[in-house]
Amino acid sequence: MENEHFLTLPLTGRYLLRPSPSGAPAPLLVGFHGWGERAEDELRILSSIPGSERWTCCSVEALHPVTLRDARVGKSWMSVRQREMHIADNTRYLDSLIDEVQAKSQYDGRLVFHGFSQGASMAVRAALLGKHTARAVMMVGGDIPPEAEHLQLMGRAHLARGTRDPLYTEERYLADFHRLVDDEVEVDRSSFSGSHNPEGEYFRSAGEFLGGTAKLPAP
Repeated sequence: MENEHFLTLPLTGRYLLRPSPSGAPAPLLVGFHGWGERAEDELRILSSIPGSERWTCCSVEALHPVTLRDARVGKSWMSVRQREMHIADNTRYLDSLIDEVQAKSQYDGRLVFHGFSQGASMAVRAALLGKHTARAVMMVGGDIPPEAEHLQLMGRAHLARGTRDPLYTEERYLADFHRLVDDEVEVDRSSFSGSHNPEGEYFRSAGEFLGGTAKLPAP
């Protein structure tokens, strides 16, 4: 009979870093892209949020390659198979990555996670399972993982969707909002005219939320 085994090896991941131009200590905004995307895609979203220029922005690229219909290669955070193993791998990856980013940047102690689509779940997991304490989690076009518990560890939350988004439905959006409220998380809701990808009004709302988080005192 065949027996299945797994071997844990060191991980190699890619990320993009856009330091704060001030040269002074700055808060850190860490972003997670959607399925089939790359770090460049999430960095464009982070850079489009008003006020993010005062933050060090880090866009993390997922570990697992996927081939898209046009033959381009994107990345995915996980699949249904071996889900728990991928969650553990991703958590180790993010802990080590943030250690490195904090060591090489002027970091003032304030950390916010941002996630789009599949990356929204990763942003939540980073806050709940990682060793680095977040001040807030921002989610657009993606939901809270079903297994997530103790959501108050997220700090504050910004939850957003496009009004015509066929993937992150109104029902899922409202269910996530009530989960956050039930766990006594301070949450800002935002809806924007559009489909799945963030646009227009989303960035104004996200900028206001990020600005409010930046005003919280550093530890």
